Order: sequence, then structure tokens, then C-alpha cells
Amino acid sequence: MKAWKKVLGIAAIALATVGLAACGGSDDSKGASGGDSKTLLMYQVGDKPDNYDELMKIANKQIKDKIGVTIDLQYISWGDWDKKMPTIINSGESYDIAFAYQYVANAQKGAFADLTELSQTHAKEYMDQLPEMYKKGNEVDGKLYAIPVYGNTWAQQVLTFNDQFVKKYNLDISKVDGSYESATEVLKQFHEKEPNIAAFAIGQNFKASGNFDFPLGKDYPFAVKLDADGSPKIVNQYEDPEFQNNLKVLHQWYKDGLIPSDAATDTQAYPLEGNTWFAREETQGPLDYGDTILSQAAGQSLTSRPLTSQLKTTAQAQMANFVVSNTSKNKEKAVEFLNLLNTDPDLLNGLVWGVEGEAWEKVGDKKIKLLDGYKPKAHMDAWNTGNNMLLYTSETVTDEMIQKRDQSIETAETSPILGFNVKTDSFKTELTNIMNVMNRYAANLNTGSIDPEENLPKLIEELKTAGWDKAQKEMQAQLDQYMEESN
Repeated sequence: MKAWKKVLGIAAIALATVGLAACGGSDDSKGASGGDSKTLLMYQVGDKPDNYDELMKIANKQIKDKIGVTIDLQYISWGDWDKKMPTIINSGESYDIAFAYQYVANAQKGAFADLTELSQTHAKEYMDQLPEMYKKGNEVDGKLYAIPVYGNTWAQQVLTFNDQFVKKYNLDISKVDGSYESATEVLKQFHEKEPNIAAFAIGQNFKASGNFDFPLGKDYPFAVKLDADGSPKIVNQYEDPEFQNNLKVLHQWYKDGLIPSDAATDTQAYPLEGNTWFAREETQGPLDYGDTILSQAAGQSLTSRPLTSQLKTTAQAQMANFVVSNTSKNKEKAVEFLNLLNTDPDLLNGLVWGVEGEAWEKVGDKKIKLLDGYKPKAHMDAWNTGNNMLLYTSETVTDEMIQKRDQSIETAETSPILGFNVKTDSFKTELTNIMNVMNRYAANLNTGSIDPEENLPKLIEELKTAGWDKAQKEMQAQLDQYMEESN
């Protein structure tokens, strides 16, 4: 997941499709950082830009001129995030803003400020721009605890092909559409030409996709089928006939040599750039402008074909949230700053693209040209930062592409369980036992390394023993209540 986010950040930078991070302060109380009354403390995940001091000097001047505060922005690396952020939250440390850590659980236990009213009084300009899915997807027990980043409102799984091989061997990928099985023939054709290059490049963390939404994420054996009739039901995707067929296809690919023999144990991702792979599975959204972002991140031409539908989910709504600590003495100013960050194009683009005039220059109202001074680590990451619709786009993004982006945001399918957040307190032990079972089977089954016909019955039986039925019953009761209250 962390590697995927890094790739997303690189891609987003390339075409300004992501976001940033910062902070704000109060006029009449000390900031959490312990500085003067105009400073707020904010935590952000990731690596600090090489030119951090220069970026923040420019940004803080703009912020102070407009809302009277400055920002103490502190980065926590991905490697330290899961250790440091829980300590900060659980210790009751006073801070103002943070990239959300375990958003739902910490909101439920009172770690984050209730922004239901504050978002309307101090961030109304931005909140009025947000699609409804972000508000619904971030409600916890009927209240809002985050200012979400307007980013990729929908996500779609795609099969992505390396164009250098498609062209070299004149391979037809047009018939790949909506299933793994539809890609079998072209993968076989490539494998005959290049038996030593991964036809379908996957590793240990790969999870097969299907026509589902996952209330606890793909790692867990709980899913809601998107095309099911009637009220949504939580099922085990590993018991679903269509998903089982996907696993059978992947197993056949493995036996045919289309999947690397060490896929179930390999933790090294195949780099987008280069020629070590022919096909892979990727996640795309409207701000990827088709394959534009992915191809720029790879430094070579790639072409993707759809695997799943374009879907708005709770996971997408919560992809990048900013929260205000309940310990903050500057809640109003913190929300006011988040509004500024997401509505001021000069501030946001200067942080995401880098220093204007050195890294980039405008070539239109909302388009830019990258200059020689544009460097990969001389700006803030975008995907987890601010209003993506406010970001300037590279001159390579056409008006037609932008129009298609906006249309897709309107027409994408909405998950039947958008906004549903599971409370796991009553079955934590069962979830631990269930995950222990999944850890023994998931990598081998999803990479096709073992026979699903032989091993799926074993998996399903062990999940039952671990407490799957109890967990499903508890989750279904919560879902039924949620659906009743939502209608």
C-alpha cells in the first residue's frame, strides 16, 4: 500500500492531480507547537521536500497575509507513521492538524474534533465544492470529523500493458475487457515470444479483484457484491462462484508460466519503467486522465484495459483526510486554514508543483509548463494534500481530457455501502483469528500458486472455525441498521 501511494504521488505530481499538507493558528491562543499565538502544529505523512524551508517560507507569508497564522509542518516518514502517530494520539499531545491516522476508529474514540458545524462556518467555500460522496463517506455516527481531499472520487482496477511489447509483437489487447480470463490469449502469445519476462507481473501483496466493495478492505474475506439484488449482503468473496473462477484463471496462468514462479513470496515490486514486465494490475481514477499519469510515472507508453467498473466507495472518500485534534486550542483557525489550502490556487500549486518561475511557469489560466528547475523532491506530494480540482494541469492534458474527467465523476457507479463504517469492538478476537488464517492462504491463492479447487474448501472451513460467522452476523446487523437509517 505504501509503495502504491508513493507511485501515486509521483504520478500526481507529473500532472498536478493530487494534494499537499500544512496548518493554521489562532489569533487569541497559543499554537500547539508552543510558539507564538499565530502558529499551528501540523503532522503530515511522507518525506520532507529537499527545498522544504524555501517552500514553507513562501507559503507561510501567503497564509499569514490571508488568515493571520503561520505553520509548523512536521513530516513523519511512512516507516515511522504507524508507530509515531498512535503515540501522539494516545498520549494526548496537543497538536492542531494531521493527516488522518485510522480515521474511523480514532474519530469514534474522541481523538478528533467534530467538524460537522465548523466545516460549514469556517470552510464553507471548500465544502460547497465537494461531491456528496466525500461527505457521506466520511460521516462517523452521523458526524463529520475530517476535511477530505477532493481527489480521485472513483477508482477502477485495470490491466495495464507495456506498449513496447504490444507494438514489437503486434499483440491485440482490444479484447481484454472486464475479466482476467479475457487476457489469457494475449498473455500466452507474449509468453511464447518472451518466456523470461513476466507476462503478468505480480507479487506477494497482490489481491485478485472482483465485482465487490470491501467494508474492511481487500485483505479480509468480507465483501458486498455490487450487482446483488435487494439489500446489500456481506459475503465471503472466496465463496463467490465468479471470484472463485478468477482464482482458477490465475492458477492456470501460474501453471502456464504466465505468472512468476516466486510470486507468492516476492515482495519486490516490478518497476513501472523498464522492460521486466508485459502486463500488471493497476488502480486508476478520473485524475489519472486515462493512462496519461501512469505513462508519465513510467517514462514510457502504457495502455490499460478495464477490469472492474468505475466505483465511488468509502475507501476513496477517506483516501486522504485532514483532521483537527480534539486537543487543539485553535480548532476554528485550523479549519479556516484547511479551507484556504483547498481554495487558494497560488498557495496549493506553489506547494505541489514547487517554486513558480524556477520549477514551472503558467502557459494558460490553468495550465503550466515544467522548467529545467523542476525536480522530483523539490515540491510537496500531491495525492494526500489538497483540492485536486484546484491544481493546474500540465500542458499535455487537453481540454477534452478534462471534460472526460468531469463527466466520469458524474457518471461513475456508487457503492451500495458508501458511508458504511464497521465497528469491530465486539468481534476483535475473531478478526485477529480470521487474519491469521488469511495470512496462510491469501498470497498463494491470489497469485495462482496453489490449486483453488483443492484449497478453497480448506480456507472456508478454517475461516468458519476462526469465527467468520460471528463476525459476519455482527457486520450484517450494523449494515442493515445503516441502510435503514440512510433510506
